[in-house]
Amino acid sequence: MPDQQIFDIRLVTAPGLEKPLAEEACAHGFAPTGTDPGGVELRGTWPDIWRANLRLRGASRVLVRLASFRAMHPAQLDKRARKVPWGQTFRPDTPVRIDVTCRKSKIYHAGAARDRIARAITEELGAPVTQDAAADPLRLVVRIEDDLCTISLDTSGAPLHQRGHKQAVGKAPLRETMAAMFLRQAGFDGSQTVVDPMCGSGTIPIEAAEIARGLAPGRSRAFAFQRLSSFDPQAWEAMRSAPPQGNPIMCHGSDRDAGAVAMATENATRADVIDNISFARQAISDVAPPPGPPGIVVTNPPYGGRIGNRKLLFGLYGSLGETLRARFSGWRVGIVTNDAGLAKATGLRLKPAGPPVAHGGLKVILHLATIP
Repeated sequence: MPDQQIFDIRLVTAPGLEKPLAEEACAHGFAPTGTDPGGVELRGTWPDIWRANLRLRGASRVLVRLASFRAMHPAQLDKRARKVPWGQTFRPDTPVRIDVTCRKSKIYHAGAARDRIARAITEELGAPVTQDAAADPLRLVVRIEDDLCTISLDTSGAPLHQRGHKQAVGKAPLRETMAAMFLRQAGFDGSQTVVDPMCGSGTIPIEAAEIARGLAPGRSRAFAFQRLSSFDPQAWEAMRSAPPQGNPIMCHGSDRDAGAVAMATENATRADVIDNISFARQAISDVAPPPGPPGIVVTNPPYGGRIGNRKLLFGLYGSLGETLRARFSGWRVGIVTNDAGLAKATGLRLKPAGPPVAHGGLKVILHLATIP
């Protein structure tokens, strides 16, 4: 097993989703030590870092802090950067990229700071430092604020919403990380039926089906930590191949666009949850609840900021609300939109709005309601 050193770990998420991510981390046995805008803090070992990448659905990246020290001028930064035990983490044959931000510090030139740290890595370890993305380098995130230099490693690589299954996408797709957290906020625990009447490329029902079956979101992709000197392939394979613990349910997605339904079906097939999802091409007015007890409707309709004409969308939201009130008695509802006026057009008794969540340059809100 790798070194059992305890690290400070930061789970990065979209601002506004810190609370559900902290709840998810607790549910997976982690112990968050705090939250701040865009992140959840905790402590753990390298296996904990692997497991966070593999299992957590709401994190967009997992950063591990490698060093933290005061640096008042470049020479001091150079000296202290050389004392970081780079060889405990990096391999000499793996390229490294360094991203630096400076704020309220005597060291104010990010480029100069990057050069000093790069020199320390190349001369002390021998690993190449490059800003060329084509080289697929590991990424160091260096923040110098109030003269405190914090060096963290991005252990994820590609953003964690890239599960490796959703190759077919439509316009303005909801990220998987956001879909998972919105499902959690709507009360989904893996046991209820989920319906998405405007499913697009299928993100919401696919996430719901995976959660219900206990499938790890990172089961089909690679991570940056696999290229570190601290990586243990056998221990990782044992973790990754552990059998899922879940309760298969049927989820339901529909869309009026045949192309969207085809994309959703392809994505669910790649995710190996097609047997747990029923997709259909139909208008909102034709949507009906499946047999069984009330479940949860979660959907991400167009809201005019990126897709559709806002004036024409009032009729769409009105039709959604009318269908839900008429046929989905006892169901919980979650509607993602950046427009409170459109949400109110459903005619549902909406609960107080939660925090806005950054999404593609917009701020969206999950509006919740229960159908009487």
